[in-house]
This record gives sequence, structure tokens and C-alpha cells, in this order.
Amino acid sequence: MKFSTTLKALGFTVATAVLPFMASGAQAAGTITVATTIDPGSWDPIDSFLVPWSSAANNIYDGLTSRGPDMKLQPALATSWEFLDNNSRIRFKLRQNVKFHNGEPFNAEAVKFTFDRLLGEEGKKGPQQSNYNSISKVEIVDDYTVDFIMKQPDPVLLTKLAGYGGMIVPPKYIQEKGDAHFNMNPVGTGPFKFVEYTPKVNLVLEAFPEHWGGAPKLDKVVTRFIPEANTQVAELQAGRIDIATLIPFGLAPTVEKSPNATLVSITGPTVVALRLNTKEGITKDVNVRKALTMAVDRDAIIKAVLLGHGKPIASFQSELSFGNDPALKPLPFDLTKAKQMLQQANVPAGSQVRIDFRGNDATFREVAQAAAGYFQALGLKPSLQPHEPPVLLNDIIPNGKTGEAWHNSWGGWTFDYDNTAYLMYHSGEKWNPYDNDPKLNALLEKQRTIYDTEQRQKILQEVARYVADQALEIPLYNQNTVMGVSKRVKNFVPPADLRFRFNDVTVE
Repeated sequence: MKFSTTLKALGFTVATAVLPFMASGAQAAGTITVATTIDPGSWDPIDSFLVPWSSAANNIYDGLTSRGPDMKLQPALATSWEFLDNNSRIRFKLRQNVKFHNGEPFNAEAVKFTFDRLLGEEGKKGPQQSNYNSISKVEIVDDYTVDFIMKQPDPVLLTKLAGYGGMIVPPKYIQEKGDAHFNMNPVGTGPFKFVEYTPKVNLVLEAFPEHWGGAPKLDKVVTRFIPEANTQVAELQAGRIDIATLIPFGLAPTVEKSPNATLVSITGPTVVALRLNTKEGITKDVNVRKALTMAVDRDAIIKAVLLGHGKPIASFQSELSFGNDPALKPLPFDLTKAKQMLQQANVPAGSQVRIDFRGNDATFREVAQAAAGYFQALGLKPSLQPHEPPVLLNDIIPNGKTGEAWHNSWGGWTFDYDNTAYLMYHSGEKWNPYDNDPKLNALLEKQRTIYDTEQRQKILQEVARYVADQALEIPLYNQNTVMGVSKRVKNFVPPADLRFRFNDVTVE
């Protein structure tokens, strides 16, 4: 592959072929079908961090808090809360007359069970526990009042209670059926209840008329697991799905021309980076990591691959994130200086740079090809290694089996840099297989103890600057989310965090 500053000369082109329109498939009245890229493999809230998990499971479960379409925090299973005893205790008043889908009552016992489980041995098996380890324990005050006893302040806790590990689960059901059964047969208090899960195929939910927020307007929500973008687009055009969540930018014009679908593009928290192996290979050297960063032309990638649907980033967060520092600028694209830095670091010509990435991500495949071209221009020998998403996310990365670089995209659903930075950079975390930096650990731990927003923001900005100085990753871009939505879908407002909630959605 010969290098050029244009991506075309790097040996790939953006897909623009228009797929043929297909005869409309028959969709059941009152049923919406959503295509997501990944089957999470478990529907237990403590087992996943994936957006595709939440886009489905957000309809099965409720948290104590929730976020509206405007992303503002609002009551859910808790109707109110107050901070007591110098912020060491948070008291939640719980919503009454709420039932789980199996008829089990929601009450203080359910809240205590949920967090005892999350913070206990079962929680250790999943990636969510560290998000909630500021909680010492939950105490029952009465049937509809609980106190969260805090080990330390947690300024992001109320937001974290709105999703993922904070979703409330049924004590009796799990105690009787077991955790393994619950993984595959989830029960919550949300607007839709579980009907059927066929791994690698689909998840079927049906309306729960007794939901405390009112009966949903749809009869069913079907989530299909379709990892290939072309297949999602074809199924959307054929009328066999209503929402396609994976639209590569090169296929956006295809959807725009479709007579039965609309292209929706929203700015959200999703950021994309090439994380770097600081333990092995040439990327052990911080100057080599900086050279690789300077060798990648982000603007060219955004223009050619994303068709302008994104912005370059200087740290692994979007401009919507609390903790973002507008004054922090990415290292400039400078191939000449990057070559000089490699020479000064005595990096042999032809040194290996392997890029591991999710094989189902058509957009990032093109980005990886572009990055490989830039690395080749430095005299290095790049290679691309695609993986099945569960293999990359649950084995290659957490077990430190990556090459010199790996693909990392992150939704940052709390819109707070803590939720990203702690999981990415604190030692011992699943997404940090290589580093144990005392300074970074201390900064990350300190900001978690502070409620003063101005002081905390300064620390988070210091974290971002330190990560940039250490070149722990090549921050690439904040990517717009592009979806295809059937014109028969009404009242669907795509949330910035992509955690779909279908209470008020209808289909024609």
C-alpha cells in the first residue's frame, strides 16, 4: 500500500454503491423491529457496558433515576432523594405500587438486593461493579425508603443510577431461578417484558400494560442482531426492520434515496481512538506513541471516511462531556516530524504495528486501513487484525493480547469524563490491560471524592492533559450517529446516548 495524504491513494475507497430496492416485507401491526450490531450474550445489567445492550434492555428495566430525551436527570423508581450526614448518606423515596414483570413487588428489599448483588461476588464477574464502588451498602429505612451509605462522595452516582449496572432486578426471581437463568430470561419493571431470546438472532419483548409510567403504545419490540451494515440497509429498504443502527457513512446516500426510510444523523458522546500498547513492542516508548499520533491525519479521515460527520478530538471524550478541555488541542499532523521522532527513538525500519479492531465495523475498517497507510509511510510494517466483537472485548483487550494498537469506541453515556477515564486508565480496570500509573490513579480517585463541580472539572481536565502527554492513545474523532428509520415509525426521538426507550413510539 503506497502512502498519500489522500485516503484514496491509501488503497481504499468509500463504499457508495446503491443497493437495489427490495419488495417491502410485511411487519406486524404494533411491532417495531430494531437492528443492532452486537448480541451482548447476557441481559443481566451487571454483565454489560455495550450500547446495543442498553438500547434493548433500557425497555426491560428501570433505574432509580432516568434521563429524558433532553438528557436531563429525572425521577424513575425513586421519586425523590436527599443528601444527609455531610453527603455520606443519600436517602431515596421509592415509587409505590410498582411491579416486576413476574408480579413480584418493587420495594426497598429489591433495591437492597440489586446493589448487594452488584457490589458482591456476582458483580465481580462483570464490568459494572467499579462504577458503583463508592457505595458501601444500602440500608432499608422502610418498605419504600432506602439509604445509600457512601464510602466516599460520588458526584456522578445519580446519573449512573439511570442505567446499566444501576438497573433494579427482582430478588425472588433471581434467588429461585439462579443467575444463569436470569442472564437469558431477564425480568425488570420496564415498559416491555421479555418473551424470547435466540442468541445471535433476536430478542423479543412485549408491552407491559401495568408499567408505572403507563402502558406503551407498541405491542412488541423486536431487536435483531445484524452485524453487517449492508444487511441492515437491505433489511431496512425491504421493510423487514424499522431502525437500522449501523449505517456506514458511505451508505448514507442510499438510505436518503430510499422511498420508505429517513436518514437520521445526531451528535452524541461516541468517540473513537486507537489505544496503544505501553507494555510491549515499539509503542512502549512514549516518543514512538507521539510519533504515531502525529502521523495520522484525522481531518483527512473525517472528510473521506465519515464524509464530514465527525470532529477531531484531543482526548477520549466529546465536547458534550463534563471534563472536556476546549483549550487542549490534538497533536498536529506532521509526517516529517513523526519520522524524525522514530529515528531518534532508534526504531528499526519495518517494525511491526498490529491494529486490532471489531471486524463488523465497516467504518472503522476503512479508518484502520488509513492508519495503516500512514504508519507504512513512516517505514513501519502495519497489519490489520479483525476480531469478532465479543472476542476483542472480552478476551483480546482485557487479557492484554493486543498488538501495538487497538480500536476503542466509547459512548460515555453519563456525559462525564469520569465514566470513560476511570475505566480506561485506572490500574486493574478491564479496559486498561497494560498501565499502572500512580499519578493517574491518584487523580482519577481524587475527582471521585469531590462534589464541587469547578474543582472536579479542573482535575478531569488535568487527567486529559496527562493522558495526552503520555500518548496513551491516538484520539481520532467524535463520531455522529447515523441511523436509518422507517417512515412508518412515529414519535421516535433518537437520544444522544442511544439508549432507546419506546414507551411513546408508534408504527403505522
